[in-house]
Amino acid sequence: MSIAQFLSSLLVDEAWAWPADWAWGVPMIVVTVLIHALGLGLVRHAALRVWRRSVGQGHETAVFVIVISLATLLATCLHGLEAAMWAGAYRFVGALSDNKSAMLYSLNAMTSYGHVDLHLNARWQLLGAIEALNGWLLFGLSTAFLFAVIEKVFFSLKDRQEHEDT
Repeated sequence: MSIAQFLSSLLVDEAWAWPADWAWGVPMIVVTVLIHALGLGLVRHAALRVWRRSVGQGHETAVFVIVISLATLLATCLHGLEAAMWAGAYRFVGALSDNKSAMLYSLNAMTSYGHVDLHLNARWQLLGAIEALNGWLLFGLSTAFLFAVIEKVFFSLKDRQEHEDT
């Protein structure tokens, strides 16, 4: 089968289903990424403000642990909020029948965990794959964010300790 035949079979066989999945999925990706980026920006601002206020008052290592722990907790809360938004979308379109299943499916899809025996109605299965794509983007943002905060705080602490040693 040629590539053109394969692509045309995708478009012809389920032409009625795919546009709705993309119509729901792409805006959900954009909205959740915007929420995530804005949320992480607020968390970064707060974490660095706490760090700057604490530097020089002793116990920098304890403050480092607290700042990173809180940043991690708040990033996790953002992921939970975004999974709940996807769960709400699944309920709204009728892809899943109850809130518990929708949230579990959403977290499963977002993390690409894949061990839960829940399935979307066949009509909405592409939407689940689109959420998995969204999860990769969101977790990439969180990873970069946590690395940046750790780097900023850790190297600030290290520079301060080196300065005190001289």
